[in-house]
Parts: sequence; C-alpha cells; structure tokens
Amino acid sequence: MMNFNAVYALLLREAKIYFREKERIISILVSPLLFLFVMGKGMADGQSPVPGCTYQQFIFPGIMAMVLLFTSITYGLYIIWDKRLDFLKEVLAAPISRATLFFGKSLGGMLGALVETLLLVIIGAFFILPLTPVKVLLSLAASVPVSYMITNMGLTIGARMKSMEGFGLVMSFLTWPLFFFSGALFDIATAAPYIKVISLFDPVTYSVDLLRIIMLGRGAFSVWADLGAITLFCLLTTAVGVAAFGALQQEK
Repeated sequence: MMNFNAVYALLLREAKIYFREKERIISILVSPLLFLFVMGKGMADGQSPVPGCTYQQFIFPGIMAMVLLFTSITYGLYIIWDKRLDFLKEVLAAPISRATLFFGKSLGGMLGALVETLLLVIIGAFFILPLTPVKVLLSLAASVPVSYMITNMGLTIGARMKSMEGFGLVMSFLTWPLFFFSGALFDIATAAPYIKVISLFDPVTYSVDLLRIIMLGRGAFSVWADLGAITLFCLLTTAVGVAAFGALQQEK
C-alpha cells in the first residue's frame, strides 16, 4: 500500500540535495546548449523537414528530450551513493512498501529533470523558438510522464549496479543510442529503413515526436500513438523498477 507521507519525505530529501548542488543545475545544460547554438547554427543552411522552421528550431524539441533523458537516467547514480552511505538500508528497514520507496525516489529524479527542462524552455522561447504560454505549459506537461519513464530506467539500473563505474558504462551504452535513434536530430520519415525499425522500440522517439507536435505542429506519429507508447513504457518501467527495488529489500 502506498504511504504518501513517506513519498513526500523522500521527495523533500531529494529536492534539498538537488538545489544544494547548484553547479549540477548549470553543468547539465552545457551539452544541450552546444547542440542548439553550435550544431543548430552551424547547419543553418540545412533543410528543415518542417516548412517555415530553421534546423535549429526543428531540433529544439529533440534537445529538450535530450535534457530529460540524460538528467533523468543519471539520477540512478544516486541510488549507488545511497547504498554506500547506508541511507538505503535505513529506508529499506522502514515499514513502507517497495512501491512507496520506488515512487518517492522516482519523483525526486523527476524534479531535477523538470527543472532543467523548464530552464531550457525559457532559453529556447527567448532565443530559438517563440512559444505561446499554452505551448510552454503543454510541453512541460508532456515532460512529466517522459521524465517519470526515464527516471524509472535509471533507478532500475542503479538498483542492479554495485559500482559507479559499472553504472557509467551501462548508462553510456544505453543513453546515446536512445538519443540518436529517437529522431531528435533528423526526420524519421526520411531515415534509412533500419533506423525506422529501431526507432519504433525507442521510448525517446515518441517523446521527441510528442514535443515536436506541440511546438511545431508536426510529427511522425499521431498524438494518441505517442501518448499510448509513452504510457506503455511508463507501466513497463514501473513494473521492472519495483521488482528491482524488491530485490534490494531481500538483500538487506
């Protein structure tokens, strides 16, 4: 049974840790901004698949998904820290369900990802793609399930790993393919056949497409297809993540 007081306590702890590490907030935005203002501007003469938009504007939703991907999945690293500090053992000994623990940690990871996304949207709205308040709100709303889905992936990996080095290797092996096959930097409709097939199994593909529909009014799939796929991946990652945290309970 879900203990919402415990979920709030876990979220509050993660929020305090996140906002104390101000350098972390800034550093995470460096790579996305390089993609936008160096690659996006450097390919200014390239054709955008969306009429009336520059290439920089076309990749902006994809870079937004990139922030969600890297920020959310990296949060799994803090599970390993909690193991080393014995904080996780104390929480596992508390009379709360594994689902409560997992959901509380997941909300903590989502907080950081959504803050980073908000900062990027503000920068993008001023310098790259003029967005109405409605589009900003819809983009942030779409980011919530996406960040939840990817945070779950990071938490599952962190629960399985025993070292930060191992987590880093798995994360690098997973994140870059998820990003590059998502269509964040190109139009899936004109991609090679094997890329199209792989992209269908990439959860980030549907995240990029949904954000692109909201911001640019055009995507490779329908809104309902994107929402359905994201919902399915959310359910799958929740089930796998809760099971991974259940194994942690048995290890204590």
